[in-house]
Formats: sequence, structure tokens, C-alpha cells
Amino acid sequence: MKIEIWSDVACPWCYIGKRRFEAALSGFPHRDSVDVTWRSYQLDPTLPEHYDGTELDYLSIRKGMAPQQVSQMFEHVTEQAKREGLDYRFDKVVVANSFTAHRLIHLAAAHGKQDEAKERLLSDHFEQGQDIGSTEYLTALGSELGIDADEVAALFATDKYADDVRADFAEARALGISGVPFFVIDRKFGLSGAQPAETFTAALNQAWQDANPLVLVNSADGEACGPDGCAV
Repeated sequence: MKIEIWSDVACPWCYIGKRRFEAALSGFPHRDSVDVTWRSYQLDPTLPEHYDGTELDYLSIRKGMAPQQVSQMFEHVTEQAKREGLDYRFDKVVVANSFTAHRLIHLAAAHGKQDEAKERLLSDHFEQGQDIGSTEYLTALGSELGIDADEVAALFATDKYADDVRADFAEARALGISGVPFFVIDRKFGLSGAQPAETFTAALNQAWQDANPLVLVNSADGEACGPDGCAV
């Protein structure tokens, strides 16, 4: 079973959705047959590499909401994150463009470290106040993931993996994805948003049954018992 997840590093619901999906996957009996791929998505491609302002400032301006409304939204999301074991600190979030971070995730995928990179970027952004647009930070993260320093440096000196990131964006548009997180199972089933773990569980079971239907191997019924008794 192949599961593709369109997600942005700068999306708080994407981290919550990741945790809920992981909870469902951990209890899925066929989890060893599941291949998960993270796809790139940007909520705001127009962001500069570094934004001179807080997350509260940025969202107030972008959404045209009063700061108090944005603060209430932060409180709600923080509470939902806490239920999944996450410690969001919106007061520490550094607003930055996530494009190069997505390129690092693609590089990590080439080394079998895609999920580790995604996890670290989300945690560092929402819990640790790291600057995901910083060359210094991304270089250090690449090193911690065990990726050769020259390969990480190439992200800043060239456009390596930029086309792959843009291809993910284009594919999202083709699939009609307009928000994240968005989960696609075997290109047949789609789930939008940070659904409850129970919803992910139901989707996994349905997709598995669809791909592995029960096939009767006999042409005639054999002796059996039913609600009205047993065959004689």
C-alpha cells in the first residue's frame, strides 16, 4: 500500500495530522506493507526567506484577522497539539519560507531519512523556535541526519531538488488539493486534514480490503453451520 502525504513544514495541523496518522498506522496489522512518502506543499510561496515579524503579525496581516482572533486560534491549535504529545510555542515560531526545507526533505529521502527530516523540521519549527529558512540551521540538521556536508551545501549553491518540489506542487494542483495535510492512499482514497486516528484506521482498512479482496476458491458451497442450524 502506498500512502502519499502532501504537507508543509510551516503548517501546524500537518504535525498534528502526522501524529494521528502514525497512531493509526502503529495499530494497522499490515503496517509493514505500507510505504509512506512525504510530498511538498507550500501554504505561502510568496514568503521571503526571512520575515521581519512574529507569527502573530504575519497571520494577522495575511488573514486579515484581529490579533486577538489569531491568538485564540493559536490557543485552540496548541491544545489540540498537546493532546498528541506536542508542545507548540507560537511565541517562538520564526516565520520563514519553507521551499529549501522541502528540498532538504527530498535530499533526505534519497538517503532513506525522509520521515526523520520531516519530523525534525516540524518539531524544530513549532516547538523549538528554529529558523527553517536558515542556511546554518538546515546545514546542521543535514549533518545530524548523517547526510554528507557537500550534498547539503549543494542545496544552497544549486537548484538541486527544486524541480522535484515544484513537481509535488503541480501534482497537488492536478489532484485538486487546496489545503494540507492531505493523505492519498494508492491514488484511490483521499483524506483531507488532521483527521482523528480512528478515521485514518478506517481508511487504511478500507484501502487494504480494496487492494486485497477475499476470493472464494470453490465453486460450490460446502457443509457449514448458519443461524438456522447446520447442514446435514
